Amino acid sequence: MAQEQAAVEVQALSQILPGMVEGKVDYDMAAGTATGTNGVFVRYGDAVLTADNASVDIKSGEVLADGHVRIESADQLWVGDHIRYNFKTRQMQSEQFRTGKSPVFAGGVELTGDRSNNVYTAKSAYVTTDDVSDPGYRVRASRIIVVPGKYVRMWNAVVYAEGVPVFYFPFYQRNLGVRANNFTTTPGYRSRYGGYLLNTYNWYLGDVADGKVHVDYRSKRGAGLGPDLNFHLDRWGELALQYYYLNDDRPNTSTNNIPQYGNIPENRQRFYAGWQATPATNLNLKALINYESDPLVMHDYFEGAYRNNPQPYTFFEANKYWDNWSLDALATPRVNDFFSQVERLPDVKLTGFRQQILDTPFYYDSESSAGWYRTYLANMTNGYYPQTNGFYTDSAARADTYHQVTLPWTFFHWLNVAPRVGGRFSYYSARAAAFTNSTEDTFRGVFNTGVRTSFKASQLWTDATNSFLEINGLRHIIEPSADYVFVPHNSTPIPELPQFDGQNPSLLLDPISFPDYNSIDAIDAQNVIRFGLRNVLQTKRAGQMDDLLNWNLLMDLRLDPAHGQSRLNDLYSQLRFRPRHWLTAESQLRFDTETGEMNLAYHQLTFSPSDRWSWGLGHWYLRGGDWGNGSWEERDFINSTLFFRVNNNWGFRTTHNFNAKNGRLQDQFYTVYRDLRSFTAALTFRVVDEIGRDPDYTIAFTISLKANPAYGVGEDTVNPYRLVGE
Repeated sequence: MAQEQAAVEVQALSQILPGMVEGKVDYDMAAGTATGTNGVFVRYGDAVLTADNASVDIKSGEVLADGHVRIESADQLWVGDHIRYNFKTRQMQSEQFRTGKSPVFAGGVELTGDRSNNVYTAKSAYVTTDDVSDPGYRVRASRIIVVPGKYVRMWNAVVYAEGVPVFYFPFYQRNLGVRANNFTTTPGYRSRYGGYLLNTYNWYLGDVADGKVHVDYRSKRGAGLGPDLNFHLDRWGELALQYYYLNDDRPNTSTNNIPQYGNIPENRQRFYAGWQATPATNLNLKALINYESDPLVMHDYFEGAYRNNPQPYTFFEANKYWDNWSLDALATPRVNDFFSQVERLPDVKLTGFRQQILDTPFYYDSESSAGWYRTYLANMTNGYYPQTNGFYTDSAARADTYHQVTLPWTFFHWLNVAPRVGGRFSYYSARAAAFTNSTEDTFRGVFNTGVRTSFKASQLWTDATNSFLEINGLRHIIEPSADYVFVPHNSTPIPELPQFDGQNPSLLLDPISFPDYNSIDAIDAQNVIRFGLRNVLQTKRAGQMDDLLNWNLLMDLRLDPAHGQSRLNDLYSQLRFRPRHWLTAESQLRFDTETGEMNLAYHQLTFSPSDRWSWGLGHWYLRGGDWGNGSWEERDFINSTLFFRVNNNWGFRTTHNFNAKNGRLQDQFYTVYRDLRSFTAALTFRVVDEIGRDPDYTIAFTISLKANPAYGVGEDTVNPYRLVGE
């Protein structure tokens, strides 16, 4: 059957919005017209028109409307005092008009519309992102073309700020919507840069591509520039390319406290390429390329990214998943010779997820991998990278396969017992290295067994209430566990094996059971029980379940300690406590029970009682010395971040990092925010005070159009370096 054609619906507006002055609609059935007064509502398909008075030709869809005329079609809004509009052809004429699709709005006179290509033209028109009747700033032109939902074009355009002309464009085009081309600039001064001006042009090419162009200048260091490109390739994923080049006038003037080493080149560069795609079901492809001309280019000019990852790798990875299996291929070529790294060219792994063996009560899981590996150490001497002569230290092929069978039981409907037994076989080819060579292949076998026991118990108190702790009912969940692992001595001692996947120093407790313990080359004899205790207190807040307390404890009892090990491993505690919905306390501790020393302590308090203010206060302590499979330098820091919104126009944020070990206020941020209706401005002052260097002062000003913000909501909190242009 043919689709029924939509009809033109005409009603008094008072029938749609009760409480309004009663309107009236008169129908002329012979002429096929309707006339409404005192508020008219007209609808055709997804388009709606409202006005004080209107005459409607029901057959042609033509409407002549007067007084507070509003037309809503899809997500576009048109407003005027006198508009002629045809619902069927979408042609429009108006003496004066305003239109908008947030965040961009336009207005003008003598509007005409063309249904053939959905383009509207006007004279003496303006464009703005200020969504008020009298915009504080606007771009006014002698002629304008509006393509709803796409873009506006303007000729002889002049930018007005509070009625004052400030800039002229012979031709101006702007996309309608958040993906609109825009320009941002950050002026500032830094002691180690001098005065600087960081400029970024953001552009969009529909849904296919977008990017940025950076053109920067630092008076003491020189010019820098480069593009960012983002391609959106549908099922072939997202591709991001970034390149930045600096002609550094003072390349050997480091901006941190790292001792100098070698000569930093004047031509400093950074290249980044990232790609991620899912071209088929359960097939994931990833690639990441990170090239840096020297080890300090990221720290000197991209401090936020550097702190997030000071040693980025290059890798290519493919993952294919099935119900019970996954196949992974990974390659990690060495791109930057000043970083220590293990090359994998490639590393292929087949993983068998835990799965039932036929109809038996037994379950099976496995991991098998093969690859060619080479260990490199950095080729320079400094406080962060070990001393080498620039050669790789080890290389060999390795094939490794691990298989395990588990028998999970439940006794008494509450006690979970899961014994397991497994084995691993590894093959290493003859090794070639700068300092060590072997001419024989090496084989290693590993046997493991163990059992995990646990149970969960809970108690409910429905009548428990406490207004101070916002408790409305209380449930306690307790979950004790014990995991026993036994591994006899390997068939081949660890010193005879290359350490491509060796035991790395860790601040947290390493896994003890397989295959979670994945330091394949460092597997040694174990006879240990890991005890765990988890406590959870839950209550209802605002009708939702909320954790009042979540506390997890772990500790290892070594039944046969290795040389240099104590019988008890550190006690590890992880705690999260929310006494109020706006107050959260978090804690991580690692305590040596035999010496009574605190190896690691992290505490964080977060206050967020309203959107008016919030405060985060934290303390991080790391004991120096040899523990946790590593050697550590003592750290003792206190950090604080406070935000306060004075009113709707003003706010400020402060961040402090205090080094309690040497009594130095090491890093300070102070930012004042000003809401300018269509813009948000921020003035930031930063002080960096490091031992052995003069204090580094930075002051920067950023202004961002709300329609196209320079950074996302909250990004200036987690990455305050964006406020100073880094």
